[in-house]
Amino acid sequence: MQQVPRALGLDFGTTNSVAALAAGGESQLVEFAGEQATGAVFRSALCFWHDEAVKGGMAHEAGPWAIAEYMEYPEDSRFLQSFKSVAASAIFESANVFEKRFRFEELGQMFLGRMIGHAGGMLDKRPERIVVGRPVEYAGSRPDEALARKRYDAMFEGFGTEVHYVYEPLGAAFSYASRIDHAATILVADFGGGTSDFSLVRIEAPGAARRATPLGSAGIGLAGDRFDYRILDNLVLPMLGKGGGYQSFGKELEIPRSYFADFADWSRLALMRNRRTMEELARLQKTAKEPAAIGRMITVIEKELGYPLYDAVGALKRALSEQDNATFRFSGGGLEIEQAVSRADFEGWIAPDIAQIEATVDKALAKANVAPDTIDRVFLTGGSSLIPAIRDIFRARFGQDRLATGGELTSIAHGLALIGEEANLAEWAA
Repeated sequence: MQQVPRALGLDFGTTNSVAALAAGGESQLVEFAGEQATGAVFRSALCFWHDEAVKGGMAHEAGPWAIAEYMEYPEDSRFLQSFKSVAASAIFESANVFEKRFRFEELGQMFLGRMIGHAGGMLDKRPERIVVGRPVEYAGSRPDEALARKRYDAMFEGFGTEVHYVYEPLGAAFSYASRIDHAATILVADFGGGTSDFSLVRIEAPGAARRATPLGSAGIGLAGDRFDYRILDNLVLPMLGKGGGYQSFGKELEIPRSYFADFADWSRLALMRNRRTMEELARLQKTAKEPAAIGRMITVIEKELGYPLYDAVGALKRALSEQDNATFRFSGGGLEIEQAVSRADFEGWIAPDIAQIEATVDKALAKANVAPDTIDRVFLTGGSSLIPAIRDIFRARFGQDRLATGGELTSIAHGLALIGEEANLAEWAA
């Protein structure tokens, strides 16, 4: 980039994070440097391990470096992923990592620190104006938006002197606007790991005094991680005791479902490895109708097999996005699963979620007061937008010829940086 950057756009995602710098109407993605680097995409994950040479006795890494550290020493580390999904949760107070407790903002600051450190100097001197993406609707059953904002403010304190929050799909809309040379009304559909967000935007032709105008947005706190849960619920949790019973005072009771809800939530799975939960599971195993199933759950947690399980689920989703049939394979902790799965099976599992997503699209259209036949383009972005059942929603409503894609993992950050150069950022702030 020849000019000094005027703005930084940051897509802090549930699964991946991406940064971009803007100057003179151009946006450049930040490419990470080093042996583990994966281009401009930085996995939203943290890994902790004991190290006496480090102040406090605990070291940490983030992104693909966190994955590499975990893969080398899985049982001696703690691997946290999808922690963005608890930002709006009043139930979440802190994460217990070994003998320490970390609040959301502390996890976020450690994550940002390592992200800066791996950016090859591109983020060392950040511009004053920072534009951070936020979901239209936060993840969780009862998201507290005010709490999420408070935690975000604390997380980004010191990251930039002027921090603004903009809906993530609006960032994608600005990115798409930079690729076209004509006026259009577009619907941006952003499918991430934790949320599905939709924004209607009117784009004017290049040279217009105001290039883009937001018309309305809506979102729902479910996306890729919910689809992962459906896979786990059908293929893995039954082998860990879900639906089974245990004896208590002469009565047979159902094993508490909360254990399985935590196990199938990527942001909470690693946190189950604490003394209280492990003692509860050990007692439950002694009275369970199928103690071996509870034993498998204990072993998966103790051996920190969350990431391999996540990887196996992701591999199945990617395969079913490209072909009609695939095989789910996972081995570890006493679990040996090799199960054929059809795309029809998977679509049946996620059908209730697809219905909620469709209803949210309707909500966005209604809030913007825009009729479907007046939309010129539908821009699909985010990793989960590659799932055929997701694309079918928009293909059926708008036709294949109106669908546009590209930069599924990077378009939001690219556009957020461009928004950062707008004269009046308040018009875009959420």
